[in-house]
Amino acid sequence: MMMVEPCDHTPSAPRPLTIGPISLATPLLMAPMAGFTDWAFRQVVRRAGGCGLPVTEMISARGMFEMLRRDRAPPERLWGVADEPRPLAVQIWDNDPVLLAEIADRLVRQFAPTVIDLNFGCPAPDVAGKAESGAHLLRFPDRIGRIVERVAAACGSTPVTAKVRLGPDRRQITILDVAQAVEGAGGAAITVHGRTAADFYRGKADWELIAQTKSVLRRIPLIGNGDLATAEGIAAAARRYPVDGVMIGRAALNDPWLFAQGWAALRNLPWAPPTLADRRDALLEHLQLRLLQYGPDRALGQMRKVAACYTHGLPGARVFRQGLNQLQSIDEFRSAVERFFAAVPTGEPPRETGK
Repeated sequence: MMMVEPCDHTPSAPRPLTIGPISLATPLLMAPMAGFTDWAFRQVVRRAGGCGLPVTEMISARGMFEMLRRDRAPPERLWGVADEPRPLAVQIWDNDPVLLAEIADRLVRQFAPTVIDLNFGCPAPDVAGKAESGAHLLRFPDRIGRIVERVAAACGSTPVTAKVRLGPDRRQITILDVAQAVEGAGGAAITVHGRTAADFYRGKADWELIAQTKSVLRRIPLIGNGDLATAEGIAAAARRYPVDGVMIGRAALNDPWLFAQGWAALRNLPWAPPTLADRRDALLEHLQLRLLQYGPDRALGQMRKVAACYTHGLPGARVFRQGLNQLQSIDEFRSAVERFFAAVPTGEPPRETGK
């Protein structure tokens, strides 16, 4: 195995990230997260700025195929995609090259996404276990290659990318073989999360192994993912390791401004954390967007977990979250948010950060 030493190439101006024919405005990408990266969240992040490529929640190709076969509407996770600003990636998953190619072709023709992303990294039991998809396929680089080749052929000029992990477990680190398979099959970029499937989200992401992936790539960009929780951490990873871009996941749920902050830090520009008023206003905006997307009954239940993210680490947040379970209406939710933020001492920063 060829070793790649981390390098501090501290750029005065970050290099643009190009995926196939697409040039992104920033090299900071959004990680798909089920239950969170829906249309509403993507609009909040777009307005905050700094994200080069938002992405949908991952979509089951098999589930979408069944909906189409029964002449039903497309999956709910595609809500708003047709009219949403671009760039935008749509992520799909399965283990059948023919099925994935058919659904990717349908997505390209009906929704014209900027990128089709293939999930080979999800460790969830229903995906990697029962369905033998996602991170299960890290055991079989050749199968990953066949999937990428078939989907890339179906997508024409729309670039196809892959999101992967280091391997099934620490005894089976397959990332170098997987990366070669993705590139050799016509993939336009690869995102490597620095954990194995067995790790789930435990421990620290291994950026040394992410960096080693660069040694086997000849033409496509490498995007690193894992534990990027602060603007300083984003800039440090981009400068220290030979990656062409970075993907931000769970930390952005608590801090949708993280993309803009990281982009500023990468350019050596000053940035400031969101104020309490910023957090309050963004939370209420997020509420309005989810009301539009889901309606009041569903939005109220969903906003409890969203509010927990926006208030993470603030004084009194635990009591506030517990109280949300008692709310019966959208008006009560708005009032509770206003009261909570009015009670937090001015200028009080969150005491914790996500990963």
